[in-house]
Amino acid sequence: MNRLVECVPNFSEGRDRSVVEAIVAAMCEVPGAHLLGCESDADHNRTVVTLAGAPEAVAEAAVRGAGKAAELIDLTRHTGAHPRIGSVDVVPFVPLAGTTMEDCIALAKQTGREIWERYRVPVYFYEAAALRPERAHLENIRKGQFERLREESPRDPGRAPDIGGPGLHPTAGATAVGARKFLIACNINLGTADVESAKSIARAIRASNGGLPCVKAMGVYLPARNLAQVSMNLTDFEHTPIPVVYERVKREAARLGISIVGAEIVGLVPRRAVEEAAALGLDLSEKFENFSPAKVLEARLEALAGREAPDAPESTRGAGR
Repeated sequence: MNRLVECVPNFSEGRDRSVVEAIVAAMCEVPGAHLLGCESDADHNRTVVTLAGAPEAVAEAAVRGAGKAAELIDLTRHTGAHPRIGSVDVVPFVPLAGTTMEDCIALAKQTGREIWERYRVPVYFYEAAALRPERAHLENIRKGQFERLREESPRDPGRAPDIGGPGLHPTAGATAVGARKFLIACNINLGTADVESAKSIARAIRASNGGLPCVKAMGVYLPARNLAQVSMNLTDFEHTPIPVVYERVKREAARLGISIVGAEIVGLVPRRAVEEAAALGLDLSEKFENFSPAKVLEARLEALAGREAPDAPESTRGAGR
């Protein structure tokens, strides 16, 4: 427990429980890698797994999860609201106790090599692990998703993987492996099925369009719920806290005559983010339908250390990046 990293692999399957369970089981076979959470969403058709533990163990678990996903998930048959390029879409490493961003960059490079060498799934490096400046932004790698990347990577060097390729794996696509700071993924559901409204709100709030700093956002349609959703990543919650984002979405929606009918946090959140939200007048357990003390990262880490803590969260909703 002296050196800890977090890894949050996102898998392109959120509907077939047996597939998700097989992937999780493969990762949990590695001693020293601990499962903190697993959340699936049928509309996004995506599962977000949170692992923590010793760096080498967590990396090995991520590699095995990627291998099982390549075996069981066929991207040529995959549909869902969330953008994706591979059966395991992203594998980000986050430094925790006793580790640095440089450690996670090295871990990402090692993991990427192993995924290619063992399973012949090509790899792109992103965020702090990016080998090219433009690939620091995941959206640049994922442009056009699996279908377009499959066509362009063999003939365009600018789209070719960093390891493997140049073509993608025929059914497992490619995987983006990276190192980053802690990220909070949250979704806000609107009282409308009009996805153009959600896209309009996303354009207004995301940093790339001059909106809120450190916020990435997209508008998607959720067919199972017949709702439009603003799906967001907060890449620096200290700079732009959760309440600021929530109120901005609420205001933009009201401008369009639309109400907020639900919200959710995907994965875990640092205790500091919860305390910061409370200080700004937002009770996460009141506004975010799936929030509980079990969603706090430190509570899960305390459980690893043998202290009393809530059980690991597991739900059937949510999507992250």
